Amino acid sequence: MNKIKVYGKVLKLFWATAIAAELEYRLNFLIAVFSSLTNLTGSIFTLFLFYQTNYTFPGWSWDESLIVLGMFTLLQGISATLLVPNLNRIVEQVQQGTLDFILLKPISSQYWLSLRSLSPWGFSDIIFGLMIIIYASYQINLNLANCFLSLITVGFAIISLYSIWFMLGATSIWFVKIYNVTEVLRGLLEAGRYPISAYPAAYRIFFTFVVPVTFLTTVPAETLIGKNQEIWLLFSALLAIFLLILSHCFWQFALRFYTSASS
Repeated sequence: MNKIKVYGKVLKLFWATAIAAELEYRLNFLIAVFSSLTNLTGSIFTLFLFYQTNYTFPGWSWDESLIVLGMFTLLQGISATLLVPNLNRIVEQVQQGTLDFILLKPISSQYWLSLRSLSPWGFSDIIFGLMIIIYASYQINLNLANCFLSLITVGFAIISLYSIWFMLGATSIWFVKIYNVTEVLRGLLEAGRYPISAYPAAYRIFFTFVVPVTFLTTVPAETLIGKNQEIWLLFSALLAIFLLILSHCFWQFALRFYTSASS
């Protein structure tokens, strides 16, 4: 229990200093809001074009597809708030040798690297994503039980997304510069902007069993709507737990090959 309190205090200190530093550039927030709004408008317009031409994603109405888009925007905001500012710095710390100082601290290095920074510039995507989800849910008249279950699957999606990002960041110990790899992953995750049924069968298999995009947006949306079967909830939980454990084991394995700046 004492260890949990210590980690909680450290996290509070991390985020307080990070936000204080970021707020020195407040104009960036307005730019981030404008950028998020522009991207979201383009996504909604693209989705509108599909339904305007009488093309519909199999089994998905307009409002239901909006929920998937809202889930994608929400995860994109969480990624911009927590994942990108932290995990991209792993590359810099390996290059500059500052990872040594983190490894010497009496705290989990994975915890430090994953939560050291917090960027408020992703808040706009989080807010816009929630607004779309709430609006579309109101149109469909969803029940509270499905909302609760959907929150759980969103939590699993965040864990899965984090684990994938962290393992990619850990590969910088071998390859140093992995920015192109993260951009490829970012491009693949863009597929979660629309329901998985929008893609051909081969792509659905790929986005389910190779790059688990299905579990990031479609499964939480289906759970919220009430379409989801219990087996997919179980798969989401197992996937999140598996990837989280794998990320920890992979990081410990990668550290064996890390050559410190002082050696």
